[in-house]
Amino acid sequence: MATILNLETATTNCSVSVAKNGTLLALKEHNSANYSHSEQLHHFIKTTLEEARVAIENLDGIAVSKGPGSYTGLRIGVSAAKGLCFSLDLPLISVPTLESMAHQIKINEGVIIPVLDARRMEVYSCVFDQNHKMTRETRAEIVSAGSFLELAQKGSVYIIGSGAAKCEELFNHPNFKYDHDLVPSAAEMCLLSHRKFEHGDLEDLAYFEPFYLKDFILKGKRTGSSI
Repeated sequence: MATILNLETATTNCSVSVAKNGTLLALKEHNSANYSHSEQLHHFIKTTLEEARVAIENLDGIAVSKGPGSYTGLRIGVSAAKGLCFSLDLPLISVPTLESMAHQIKINEGVIIPVLDARRMEVYSCVFDQNHKMTRETRAEIVSAGSFLELAQKGSVYIIGSGAAKCEELFNHPNFKYDHDLVPSAAEMCLLSHRKFEHGDLEDLAYFEPFYLKDFILKGKRTGSSI
């Protein structure tokens, strides 16, 4: 029996869920291009725990989306998760952002490629099969007309996430299918964080850092920015 608080702040979606044994009890989220995580996250945590009727001292663990994604968003989520773990003496669980994204869709054949918008024509991507098993590691890559074409020649390729629009502009094979609006959510973290908790796959609280994937470049905040 495990009750876990899940925090997802890797992109524009500020999302918090509470789950028991991997089953969602409550979810609070808001997707804003202005990145309101610093203002909303702790309020969402309080509200979600209240809706789930779970006292914070009765939690068994805290899970956080580990990235890749927005540098600032990841820092906010990880800082909040670590603070709660230290104060409540709870274990920290990390969930790969692209893996939880992949679990938002179900397919019978082909592959799922979550893509998060980075700068210019770059995306963060990873490849999963129809069983949500990773078949290619996470990369930061510049998309071109030939990107993922070998996969499309074998079957359906589902491109999901904020980087899908870049891909659709370049790709012309009929096996590519797109969902531009899908964003990482704490809802899909529930089962993944529970599995890691059950297997004792926990993070070192003192040394854990988000998976930035590449060096952070300081940029001014702007609407729709991926940083």
